[in-house]
Amino acid sequence: MPAELRDPRKSVPLLRLLRKDVASSGPAWLPLLLVLGAIGAVAYADHLVVSISLIYLYILPLSVGAIFLRKGISYSLIVICILFHNFDSPRHASLGLGLFHDLSALLCFAFVVYVIQRYIEQREALAKTVQRQRDDLLQDVDLAAQVQRLFLPVGKPAIAGLEIAGMMQPARGVGGDFYDYAPINAHTMQMVIADVSGKGVPAALLMSATAAAMRLEANHDRNMLELVGRLNTEIHSVSDGERYVTLLIAEIDTNKRIIHYVNCGHNPALLLRASTGMLSLMNSSCLPIGLSPEEICELASADLMAGDMVVFYTDGVTEAENQLGEEFGLERLSAIVRRGSSLSAEDLMVDIYNSAADFCGDNFNDDVTILVVKCNFDGFSTPSS
Repeated sequence: MPAELRDPRKSVPLLRLLRKDVASSGPAWLPLLLVLGAIGAVAYADHLVVSISLIYLYILPLSVGAIFLRKGISYSLIVICILFHNFDSPRHASLGLGLFHDLSALLCFAFVVYVIQRYIEQREALAKTVQRQRDDLLQDVDLAAQVQRLFLPVGKPAIAGLEIAGMMQPARGVGGDFYDYAPINAHTMQMVIADVSGKGVPAALLMSATAAAMRLEANHDRNMLELVGRLNTEIHSVSDGERYVTLLIAEIDTNKRIIHYVNCGHNPALLLRASTGMLSLMNSSCLPIGLSPEEICELASADLMAGDMVVFYTDGVTEAENQLGEEFGLERLSAIVRRGSSLSAEDLMVDIYNSAADFCGDNFNDDVTILVVKCNFDGFSTPSS
């Protein structure tokens, strides 16, 4: 085989015969070999058959050539095919009839090549438009993700006796999860974690509205039941009735060593007792916000001790699936929390995420959010390893 066929990527003359998208993928010699081989086969058959003319069989190789070859080359092949037909032809016809036959074949071939190449040009233009729109959409989604990250807390809270760490990993660039923590006073911290039903851009838009409403509510009365009621009214007014937000809001008072919380249909947070290693669930007491015009919730509370840990999470953690379709589940999460009782809040958060990622092969179907709070009362600190 010639050198220019053995190394098609370096064979510039050969590549110039093909359309750009064909030349950039696959062996450059294969389309040309296919077209020329088909022309040769039709020419040989046309030479052997004496009874009828097989010139119109050239439509097949010319159609293939119109798909793979550049426009000028495709039209040049029409002339070559007609010359092949007339060269050493075993059939004899009058000059006028032969010219009419060749001219009709020429027009037919040109029409077929034009239609095919016109279709390919339109397809390429459509592909470029779709690619451009896709790139613009990805840029918009990336910008939306950057804006969404502005709603997440930055830095560590400066309240003595509390160690806190949080993260949010969206499944599709932008997510429907949200978490936040902010000090109410010198000894009280408020935390919130939320999850919008659904995924993608619609969930992200509703979550952004929820996060903005939470930030605005920070300037109002801190009573959690009233706060949840106002949030429900605001979210219900902008929701379509089919989407809702599960939310768990909690406050930890380091002086009184107590946690108050309201769980609006969210996954139950885990409260680990350092002294006994027992886990208790901070269960839901009312419907998710946004489902109905009115929200009637109950305020729950639990006493805290030095070393206790509270783990908030969204269903992206517990519903992560492995290749067998098994969910990570609450039991696996609880086992990780128990074995991490001596870890810092940051390390336990990382351990939970890595364990879930290993379980599902780092292929989460939903947004993943984890918020861990450790009570370091009376100077309690994580033992050094």
